[in-house]
Amino acid sequence: MMTSTIFLSLLLALLPRVQSEITLIQPEAETGHPGGSLSLTCKTSGFNLGSSSMYWIRQVPGQGLEWIVYYYSSSSNNYAPAIKDRFTASKDTSNNIFALEMRSVKIDDTAIYYCATGYRAPIYRTGGGDYYDSTTKLTFGSGTRLTVIPGQKSIVKPKLSAFYPPKSSSKDAVQAAVCLASDFFPKDISLQLAFGDKPKANVTRPSVLKPDE
Repeated sequence: MMTSTIFLSLLLALLPRVQSEITLIQPEAETGHPGGSLSLTCKTSGFNLGSSSMYWIRQVPGQGLEWIVYYYSSSSNNYAPAIKDRFTASKDTSNNIFALEMRSVKIDDTAIYYCATGYRAPIYRTGGGDYYDSTTKLTFGSGTRLTVIPGQKSIVKPKLSAFYPPKSSSKDAVQAAVCLASDFFPKDISLQLAFGDKPKANVTRPSVLKPDE
């Protein structure tokens, strides 16, 4: 009986450890505007967030995966040059959330953002401790599709100024009145001019704006 008990104990010690399922939950989509700020979140479970290496990886449409953040703690992290000084990663261990604060976002930041965690899977346990696989594995979240949309300015009504021609004693003199519209947005405008019983005249001024104007 003693022999069977010892054999069973050794067998259980050498079996692979059962791991909780690692999950990383991300919102499906977010939107932002050039120059604005927003936050991406990643809800974690199945592992100790505080003692785990975390990553943010993005994929710009039509391109491959791009590593942008490695984060272990506020004193141990690394950021890609393209987002350094604009993006800041952080861990909220009380709520198991890994976050990415994004400031001064650009249209070029449009991409799918994946949070990921790196770990070495334990192979077995003995009385001397745990033995781990030497290969670091990455587990990815489902990704958040971020779309940076050009901002829209508020509508501003035009300032109108009218300039009338001086009176002329000649009935055949050609006279012109001027209407000046200024300080308005958007830059498309339609004016209607009327002079007494004269037919009304319509004036339209279209314009072409850049996407971020």
